[in-house]
Amino acid sequence: MSTVVAFDLGKVLVDFDYHIAVSRIAARSTLRPDGIKTFLGQSHAIIDYESGRLTREEFYEQARKATGFRGTIEEFGGFFADIFTEIPPMIELHAGLHRRGVPTYIFSNTNDLAVEHIRRNFPFFRDFDGYIFSYEVGAMKPDAKIYEALEKLVRRRGADIVYLDDRPENVAGGAARGWQTILHETPEKTRAALENFRL
Repeated sequence: MSTVVAFDLGKVLVDFDYHIAVSRIAARSTLRPDGIKTFLGQSHAIIDYESGRLTREEFYEQARKATGFRGTIEEFGGFFADIFTEIPPMIELHAGLHRRGVPTYIFSNTNDLAVEHIRRNFPFFRDFDGYIFSYEVGAMKPDAKIYEALEKLVRRRGADIVYLDDRPENVAGGAARGWQTILHETPEKTRAALENFRL
């Protein structure tokens, strides 16, 4: 049985900058930009949304109340999700694995607005064998439930899974299950680390 490679999404395959969303939302809100930044970066609403405990509509309603946003849910969603840029050397690293027939998966703490935006705007996103998203599973890394969901999807466990993530606590969650793990710091380091695995 072949080894599979699971990629985190944010800060691994795509970069993101919440300041873009802050400035756009602030222009249509009564709350100051620093308050919007706090809401987007530290509120329970974000965690609940990415854990599947809030729907898109419920998250928007909480955001509207917290920020005084005066636009529609569609406008808010566009501002909130349009914060991503590709990380080209990591896109190419994945493309190389894909060309070789190595099974690859997205394994991400995220929400439906972000996924819809990335799927619509970044063609590389289609070239994975499967996807595990926290909002669908109902748990965020490093909760064991989301790791179990990936194991069930890929039908592999332990060292048959190679996992890349930029957050040490998430990498530790995979290592605790016997996965082969890479703490992503730079594309160059990650590429060199992958070359040590038999894929």
